[in-house]
Amino acid sequence: MMNFWYIFPALVMMSAFLGGWESYVALTDASPLVLPAPSDVLNGLRVERSEIGRHALATLGVAGVGFSLSVIFAFAVSIVLHFSGWLRRGLLPLLIASQTVPIVALAPLMVLWFGFGLLPKVLLVILVTFFPMVISLMSGYASLPRAFRDQLVSLGATRWVVFRRATLPSARAQFFAGLRISATYAIVATIFAEYAGARRGLGIYILSAKNNFRADLVLSAVLVSAGLTLALLAAIHGIERATSRRYRRVSDA
Repeated sequence: MMNFWYIFPALVMMSAFLGGWESYVALTDASPLVLPAPSDVLNGLRVERSEIGRHALATLGVAGVGFSLSVIFAFAVSIVLHFSGWLRRGLLPLLIASQTVPIVALAPLMVLWFGFGLLPKVLLVILVTFFPMVISLMSGYASLPRAFRDQLVSLGATRWVVFRRATLPSARAQFFAGLRISATYAIVATIFAEYAGARRGLGIYILSAKNNFRADLVLSAVLVSAGLTLALLAAIHGIERATSRRYRRVSDA
């Protein structure tokens, strides 16, 4: 019941928005080629559910592989940067600069360099999603109080022991915050990569629907992509809650 009342304001706002949209289309007699009503979008999703589902599974597969590798890569890079001040000062500016390159420019370059297979799409997802996790982890590592770290060192703990027992657990909240931010980019990055070149995926489906002047199907695919992102965020939330119980038991012990 508490969860329902937590999301109740969002449900009210969404219902009001969709109701206003439906009413506007009905009252103005807007062309469905330009602005389809929400009911038309849902009908298009119902009719094309099999085809959209097939493309959605392809997009989800690429996003899942890329995002999983991105998490591993972000952890590895953050640990290296944490233990090496020289590399941290040298690589962090390059990582920040990499985020200034627009994804629209990166997608066709990845296809040009690596072809139309899985690799360019996975690489693009990694490039787009790993940076927020690296920055969040680095911020979390720095949040460990210096006095606590010095106390552990005075008791004979090595740098690795301090990192494993104190520094890494202190970054848990920041890591999950960065994970949620990155998750919102994963599906979008995959769709952009599919725009540039793919045989299956929501990006190809949206491009085909746009070329056929089917705005209802474009919005149907957008709705599905939003649903995939929400599902990914829900999975991360579930992992965070599941691991928080184990984390509290270890901390209490």
